[in-house]
Amino acid sequence: MGVTPDEETTDGRRLKGLQRRRLLLDATMRLVEREGVAAVSQRRVAAEAGVPPSTVTYYYAAVDDLLVDALTRVNDTYVEALKALPHDADSALRGLAELIADAGAGAGSGRASAVAEYELFLLAARRPALRPQIDRWNRAVDAFLAPHLPDPDDRQAASATVDGLFLRACTDPGLNADGVHRVLTRLLVLRSSPAPRNGPAERR
Repeated sequence: MGVTPDEETTDGRRLKGLQRRRLLLDATMRLVEREGVAAVSQRRVAAEAGVPPSTVTYYYAAVDDLLVDALTRVNDTYVEALKALPHDADSALRGLAELIADAGAGAGSGRASAVAEYELFLLAARRPALRPQIDRWNRAVDAFLAPHLPDPDDRQAASATVDGLFLRACTDPGLNADGVHRVLTRLLVLRSSPAPRNGPAERR
C-alpha cells in the first residue's frame, strides 16, 4: 500500500521539525561551550543558528525548554554509552574509565563540549525542569554499578566518585583512562570487601 500525499506532507513536516530542533540545539550547545549557560537566550540562539528569532520561539516557547532538550540530548548519549558497556567487572570499569577520560580529552572541542555538558547538569540545581534528567543519569549509573556493588550506600558513594571524575576530566588535562581505571578499581575492591571487625581479633 503506497504512501498518501497527506502522509508524505506529515512526514516531511516532521523531518523538517526534527532538523530545525537539531539546528537550534547545536547552536545552544555552541553558546554554552563558548560563554556558559547565562549566554543562552532565544535571540542569541537564533543568531547562532542563522534563523529568525520567530523560529526559536515556534519550537521553544521558553529558554528552559531549550535547555531541557539540550540536556536530554547530552544524557541520551551518556546513558546509551553506559548501557553498551560490557558486563564483566574489569571490562565494564575500563570502558567507563575511557568514557570519563574521553569526555575531557584534549584542549579543543572535546573538552569544551564536556564543560558545556557539565554546566547544564549544574544548572539543574536552580532549574527544576532539568532535574528529571539528573535523576535519569543517577539511575543509569546506579544500574551500571548494581551488579558489582549490591549495597545501595556503596553504589551511592561510587556514583558520587564517577560524577567527580567527570568533573575532573573537564579541568585536568593530565587525567587519562588508566588513572581513572585505577581509581574505579580501587573503589570497587574496597567497597566489595568485607568490613573489618571492631576491636581486637578473637583468640582461638
